[in-house]
Amino acid sequence: MAQRSFLQDLPVGHKILAGLLTLVLTTLLIANIAFISAAYWITQESMAPSAMRTLGQVFASPALSREALASPQAASRALERLDGHSPLRGAALYGADGTRLAERFWGHALSIPSNAGRLHDWQDSHLRQSRISEMPLPNGATGHLLLIASSELPSEFFTGTLSASLGIFFASALLWIVLARQLRKLVTKPIRRLEELSRQVTESEDYSLRARISGEDEIGHLGQAFNTMLTRIQAREQELRDARDEACAAEQQAHELAEEARRGQRKLELEVQVRSKIEHKLTGFQDYLNSIINSMPSALIAVDDQLFVTQWNLAACELSGLSRADALNKPLALVFPNLEGFTSTLRDTMGRSKAATVERVSWPRDDETRHYTLTFYPLSAASGRGAVIRIDDITQRLNMEELVVQSDKMLSVGGLAAGMAHEINNPLGAMLHNVQNIRRRLSAHLPRNQQIADGVQLDLEILERYLEAREIPALLNGIDAAGQRAARIVEHMLKFSRLSDRQLAPCDLNALVSQACEVARTELQLADGGDLRQLPIELQLSPRLPEVRVVATELEQVLLNLIGNAAHAIAQRKRQAPSHQGRLSIRTRLRSPWVEVLIQDNGIGMSEKVRKRIFEPFFTTKDTGQGTGLGLSVSYFIITNNHQGQMEVQSSLGEGSCFTLRLPLAN
Repeated sequence: MAQRSFLQDLPVGHKILAGLLTLVLTTLLIANIAFISAAYWITQESMAPSAMRTLGQVFASPALSREALASPQAASRALERLDGHSPLRGAALYGADGTRLAERFWGHALSIPSNAGRLHDWQDSHLRQSRISEMPLPNGATGHLLLIASSELPSEFFTGTLSASLGIFFASALLWIVLARQLRKLVTKPIRRLEELSRQVTESEDYSLRARISGEDEIGHLGQAFNTMLTRIQAREQELRDARDEACAAEQQAHELAEEARRGQRKLELEVQVRSKIEHKLTGFQDYLNSIINSMPSALIAVDDQLFVTQWNLAACELSGLSRADALNKPLALVFPNLEGFTSTLRDTMGRSKAATVERVSWPRDDETRHYTLTFYPLSAASGRGAVIRIDDITQRLNMEELVVQSDKMLSVGGLAAGMAHEINNPLGAMLHNVQNIRRRLSAHLPRNQQIADGVQLDLEILERYLEAREIPALLNGIDAAGQRAARIVEHMLKFSRLSDRQLAPCDLNALVSQACEVARTELQLADGGDLRQLPIELQLSPRLPEVRVVATELEQVLLNLIGNAAHAIAQRKRQAPSHQGRLSIRTRLRSPWVEVLIQDNGIGMSEKVRKRIFEPFFTTKDTGQGTGLGLSVSYFIITNNHQGQMEVQSSLGEGSCFTLRLPLAN
């Protein structure tokens, strides 16, 4: 404020000179900044990238790559060759295995990754210009060269810029001095004469004085206007003397009226203040109540006795999709059609003044079915009767209850499966072994069989024809096939009941999913004759997915099982609708603290009853001989027990299924 007051008190000529000086200095400063910014931009956007690209191409030559990546010492020597390249701020060499062999900085050290695998993440988050060049090696491997550009301009550039600026400043100063003398003669002196005249008129109140006109410029016109003003003031001075006497009488009368008005206004102000305080308190209390209601996770809807909405919180807005302004004072059935079927319950609640609860009401929302609990409370107020509806989303609670029931069921069945498998395995092995022995002892090609047959005078060829006629070999084949199927069931039961003792290891989940798809296309055979090679599989793999700790073979088994089940469901729907185009989608995504794998198909789907039993051992919807009912049970056990993850399924009959695998992130 003091500096501004000082500038305002300066004479006009000094103000003009100060303005010219400020303009010169500002123009010089802006020119320097623009010049330095342009030089910096050219250096960073053109010279530095071009220089780093050239150096990267030089280092990428096979001979230099082989020499530089031979050892950390060779890498250090190679980086020493970059001394003197002014655009560079730092450089580092990474070997074929991604480890950092050497680094060199010109200036204070920078923090760079120790492994080439994190270079792109570092480059995205770093502000300096940098370039990553690949360095091919004779064995097909690839090293990496990291070049970091300097963000500073050379000191010589600033020295030259300062010298040029000083020269321009001194030349401008000389021109400013010449202009100052001319301004003093042409502007300052005439203005001071007008200033002196105005001071004399002010001190003596002599309006007969006149200014001397020295030219026809703006100052001369100002002098003429000043003389005209003095003439008019002189005439009006007399008029003011006459009006002053009249004003004194009117002032006394106005003073009396103003005093009376002031007393009335004070009284009104007191009443307004009292009313404002009351309204403020009521508004604050209303806002406080609305904040409490809006902060509740449950949807709260209040209605009057005519079922018109009187209250509507934020949770109700999210559930219905309508704002509070669009819902208030509207019929409940119009703004929330899902509650139309509970009109009788609402009226009964208001009539009996007793709360009522409706459990597990299912409504579709966001392409899925959500479950809610409705509670109706009676409401009595001075303005009339009404009710409050509270809507609680219990979908997550029900899902957790299903998971708990499923886990308990798996634990109980696991112990039973282990005992049954060991009890069945021994007699089953003996049965299969005896079937093999029967086949060998009935064969006419074994010398021992021929010798014993001759001893009892039996023709083995006649016996073989008899057995063929009676279909004994077919019966033996059936016994063998049934035994083999029973053996597979026992093997699945043992896998289901046995805790995994394998070590969890970090794994690239995207690579494992891609490998499982390739194995499914080439090696997986479906019992119903489906062909996976003609089924389009859409992969949507999230880039830069963090590693998870898994047993790769077990997780691949789960993926193959789910892919096979999806192909079977698509084949079932295609038999019902031959024109149906099957589609299988596999996605990976990060939902901290989980990494999720979603296997979605547009097959036959399953009903709600089947979905609740899908993970039970020996439960299957496939035809006899096409499934044991243990595939999903074993998969569920591998994910939840061996990997401490989660496995869920969402499905609708005729619309396909989506299995979700959740695996915890590796520490």
